Amino acid sequence: MLLFVLAFITQQTQAAANRNYYQIKIYHLKNKAQEQLVDGYLKDFYLPKLHKMGIKDVGVFKTLENDTTDRRIYLFIHFEKWKKMEYFDENVSHDVAKTGREYVDANYKTPPYSRMETIILNAFITRPVYALPKLTGNRANRIYELRSYESPTEQYHRNKVSMFNSGETDLFDRLGFNSVFYGSVIAGSRMPNLMYMTTFNSKEDRDKHWEAFSADTQWKTLSGMPEYQNNVSKADIIFLYPAEYSDF
Repeated sequence: MLLFVLAFITQQTQAAANRNYYQIKIYHLKNKAQEQLVDGYLKDFYLPKLHKMGIKDVGVFKTLENDTTDRRIYLFIHFEKWKKMEYFDENVSHDVAKTGREYVDANYKTPPYSRMETIILNAFITRPVYALPKLTGNRANRIYELRSYESPTEQYHRNKVSMFNSGETDLFDRLGFNSVFYGSVIAGSRMPNLMYMTTFNSKEDRDKHWEAFSADTQWKTLSGMPEYQNNVSKADIIFLYPAEYSDF
């Protein structure tokens, strides 16, 4: 029994040590001109630069066209270790090629975005690395759903993460939600908070999956447990689609 406990502790410690860190950059855009400028920078310079640095599977996503009040581009980057992220932005911008100069040297009167924010996350211990979605539908119809769950206190946040690790992520897997990542926000404007991304072949496909989730016995049991009540104070759902130059 003691050996089993020690083996379990060792396994959990190793899993914690091997967890990915995620960086999400959000470009807030006022118009099409800004979108085209950021697109050109990411497509022609930023992603190729990251690929040369050994960083693959970079996700670039946009809000749906009907969201015109705050058009946004989301950039998802994963890191195996904290050290790889520590000086990442400085290393990328150190040698900007000609293809990136229009963005970097933009005039203050015509900036490439109205605001940029960065969110840093640490992967859940039960889902320590990201996963590429296995979608079969037409790329143009795909829906990427980014969810953000804020909690009233740090303790409630840890409770919600525990809820995910105690069966919620398994349920997503069983029902085929094609999850990309799960992570706790460790730096960002909204904390305490967790975020995760699921993907679907279409909006209709997404709706069917969530109907199945809501009706599932495992979810009804888990969500009804007294110890998991009141652990989310605000939930945001953001529907995205992949940019044509996104890696996934």
